[in-house]
Amino acid sequence: MKKRNLKEFKFGWPVILSSTLGIGLGMSPLPFYTIGVFAIPLSQKFGWGMDIIMGGLTFFTIAALFSSPLIGYVADKIGARKTALWSLTLFGLTFIAFSFNNGSPILYYAIWVTMAFAGAGTLPMTWTRAINNWFNENRGLALGLSLLGTGLFGAFAKLYAYSLIENFGWRMAYLGVGLLPLLIALPVAYFFFRDTDDPKVADKVAKLKKEVPNHSKGNKTGLSVAQALKDWKFWLLAFSFILISFAIGGPIPNLEKLLSSKGFDIGDAVILASSIGYAVLIGRLIGGYLLDRFWAPAVAFILLSVPALSCYLLQSADLSYTNALIAVIVLGFGAGVEYDLMAYLVSRYFGMKNYAAIYGFLYGFFAMGAGFGPVIFGKFFANTGSYDTILGYAMIAFLVGSFPLLFLGKYRNFGE
Repeated sequence: MKKRNLKEFKFGWPVILSSTLGIGLGMSPLPFYTIGVFAIPLSQKFGWGMDIIMGGLTFFTIAALFSSPLIGYVADKIGARKTALWSLTLFGLTFIAFSFNNGSPILYYAIWVTMAFAGAGTLPMTWTRAINNWFNENRGLALGLSLLGTGLFGAFAKLYAYSLIENFGWRMAYLGVGLLPLLIALPVAYFFFRDTDDPKVADKVAKLKKEVPNHSKGNKTGLSVAQALKDWKFWLLAFSFILISFAIGGPIPNLEKLLSSKGFDIGDAVILASSIGYAVLIGRLIGGYLLDRFWAPAVAFILLSVPALSCYLLQSADLSYTNALIAVIVLGFGAGVEYDLMAYLVSRYFGMKNYAAIYGFLYGFFAMGAGFGPVIFGKFFANTGSYDTILGYAMIAFLVGSFPLLFLGKYRNFGE
C-alpha cells in the first residue's frame, strides 16, 4: 500500500466512527445476538418453546424482504444521513417495545415485523454507501473497520443483556438494550455521519480529491436496479448469500441452547457464545485487509468455507470447552467476513448509482437465510432434542454457498 493512500482515512475517519457505532448498535446485530439470551427467561415466563421464540425471526425475515430494498431506495433518494438518523431512533424505540410483552405471540411477532421496517435504515447498506464514497483504494479495510461494530457490540450485547436479566429482569433488559442506539449511536451519527455529496463537507471532499489524486467520488456511476436484477451475477450472489447466511445465522442465536444441550451450564454457555463477537472483529479486519489486496471472490471462498469446521466440531457428543471455543471462534470469523464482503462486491460489480437499493435487495436474500436459519435450527432441536443433524446441513451449506463466488469474474469498471 502506498503511503499517500492512507490519507483517505485522514478525511473519512468520522464516517467510519459513526458507521461502526450505527451498524454495531443497529438492527443487524442486536436482535440476532440477544435473542438467545432472552429465550430462556421468555420460555420460563410464558412457557414458549424455542420454535415460538425463534419464530420471531421468521416474521422479521419476511418483513425484511420488503423493507430492505424499500429503505435502500429511500437512502439513495434522500441520502444515507437522514435515513440512518430516523432509523436509529425508531429502531431503539421498537426494541424497547419488547419489554411490554404480555405473553401474546401475536404481539411478539408484530414487534418483530415493525422492527424490520423501523430499523432497516440501520443496516450496513445505509452506512456503507457513505463508506464506499469516501474510500476507493482502501475500501475493503474501511468497510471492515466500519463493520467492526457488529463484533464489538455483538459480544457486549450478549453479556450486557444477560447481566441486566440476572439483576433487573428481562423487561428492564429489553429497555437497557434498546437505549443503546438512542444514547450512543444516534448522537455520534448526528455530528459525524455525512456522505460526500453533503454540502457541509464539500471543502473536505475537495481536499481529499486534491491530496489523493486516484480517489474517486464514484456515486453517480453503476448499474440501475433493473439492470442489476437482470444480471446473472446478482442471482449468483443471492444464491450464495442465502446458503452462507443460513449456515452462519442459524447457529449463532441458538448457541446458548446448543452449548447447554452439550452439557455446559448457562454461565459458561453465555461466555462461550459471547466470544463469537471478538472473532467477528478479527474476521472484519483480516477480511477487509485481504479484499484490498486480492481478488475478493477467492478471499471469500477460502474464508467462508473454513467455518464448516465449526459445524463438525459442534456435532461432537463429548464436546470439550476447548473445542467449543474453537468452533465458536471459527464461526465468528466467518460471520466477520460476510457483511463487508457483500458491501465490497456490490460496489465493485454493480457500482454506486443505486448501491443502497441493490444492496437492499441482496440483503433480502441474506435475511432469508439468516432469518429462517435460527427457526430451522430451533425446529430440529424441538423435534429431535439435538442440533447435530442440522449442523451437518449447515456444514454442506458453507461449502456449496462459497464455491460459486469463484465464477464472478473480474471487477467491473464504472469510470472511477
